[in-house]
Amino acid sequence: MAKSKFIQSVVKSAGGRPKSTQWYRDKIKEFGQPGAMDLIRDGKQARTPHYGRLNMFFYDPKGRKTLPYYDTFPLVLPIERYPDGFLGVNFHYLPMALRLKLLDRIVDFSNNTKFDESTVIDADYSKLKNIKEIKPTLKRYLAGRVKTRFRRVDADEFTVAALLPIARWKNGTQQDVYKDSRKMI
Repeated sequence: MAKSKFIQSVVKSAGGRPKSTQWYRDKIKEFGQPGAMDLIRDGKQARTPHYGRLNMFFYDPKGRKTLPYYDTFPLVLPIERYPDGFLGVNFHYLPMALRLKLLDRIVDFSNNTKFDESTVIDADYSKLKNIKEIKPTLKRYLAGRVKTRFRRVDADEFTVAALLPIARWKNGTQQDVYKDSRKMI
């Protein structure tokens, strides 16, 4: 299976051993910032979202002119299907520490502890709604507004993907987003 060369190089550097968040951050800086299209191209792609896994894709929201801010390159765990799209958890709406805390809570819903390509998250809104960090991350995505294929992020890549500084904010800044998200928690 094809995996992102960037993400896999960081995962490989860990040598299969658990590492601190700071170690991952330092390693990501060492390898440099990846291009969004490179991340999509280098991984397994599909026209529809990969449920139970994180997804990267380009998105152009319908209400972009009235939204205070939005992310055009989200990192999303789709949790509910709709005829015209899906509901998902966009990790970019949280600062790194809260992002990792939420990810840690969500992996509790995984089908196994291998944390590899066989691992899927079995969670929907009813299972996640009581996690306090979830509220600012819930976003509705319309299928017709997705601009690229969905790049699948497997469980062994979750931490690295969550730590990548790849959010692309429009109509506002990352600081605006984080400030508002903290208010919602």
